[in-house]
Amino acid sequence: MNYLAHLFLADDDPDSVVGSLMGDFAKGRIDNRLAPAMQWGILMHRKVDAFTDSHPVVRSSKRRLDDGFRRYGGILVDLFYDHFLAVQWPQYSTVPLEDFARDAYRILAGRRVEFPEAMQRSVSYMVTNDLLVSYRTIEGIRQALKGIEGRLKRPSRLSEAVADLEISYGSLAADFDLFFPALIDYVGELQRHREEVFPDLIHTDG
Repeated sequence: MNYLAHLFLADDDPDSVVGSLMGDFAKGRIDNRLAPAMQWGILMHRKVDAFTDSHPVVRSSKRRLDDGFRRYGGILVDLFYDHFLAVQWPQYSTVPLEDFARDAYRILAGRRVEFPEAMQRSVSYMVTNDLLVSYRTIEGIRQALKGIEGRLKRPSRLSEAVADLEISYGSLAADFDLFFPALIDYVGELQRHREEVFPDLIHTDG
C-alpha cells in the first residue's frame, strides 16, 4: 500500500507511525536497536505489503492497467487505492483527512533526522506537497505519479497512467471496496496476536 494507507493502519504511537513508513527504506533484518514500536511499525508495513501483493483483488486491479504500465502495477494500484481511501475517508475515520494529515506531518517532521536519506527526501516531498490530502483528486494522483516518475532510473511516463484510473474508475473503486476491509481485518488480527508475532520480529526479512 501507499503512504496514506500505511499511516492509517499504524498504531497511535509516534514510533509506530514512523515505522509504518520506514518499511520501504529499512531493508533486510530489522535493527533491534530501534524502539520496539518502530520495529513493530516496520514489520506491519512488510506484512501489509505482502498481504496486498498476494491478494486476488489487487491482482485483478493490476490486470485493469494498460499493458504498457503493467510493470509498474504495484506502484500504480497502491496509489490508486490511496486515492479511493482519501475519497472515502469519512467511511473509515471520524478524524477529518486534513487533521489526520497534519498530525502525521508533525510526527514525521519532528523525527526527520532519524530517517534514512531517501526517506528524508520522500517525507519532505510529502509534507511540502500535502500529498495525503492531494490524493483525493485525480490531479493530485497525477502530480504524485510525476514525483515517482522523477525518481525512477528509467523513463516511464508514469504520470500518463492516471488515464487508467479514469478509464477504469468504477471497477478500481469496486476492487478497493472489496479489498480494504479485508486488509483492515488482517491488520486487526495481527494486532490482537501481537505478542505471538513480535518474537519473530527481528528475523523478518524485507
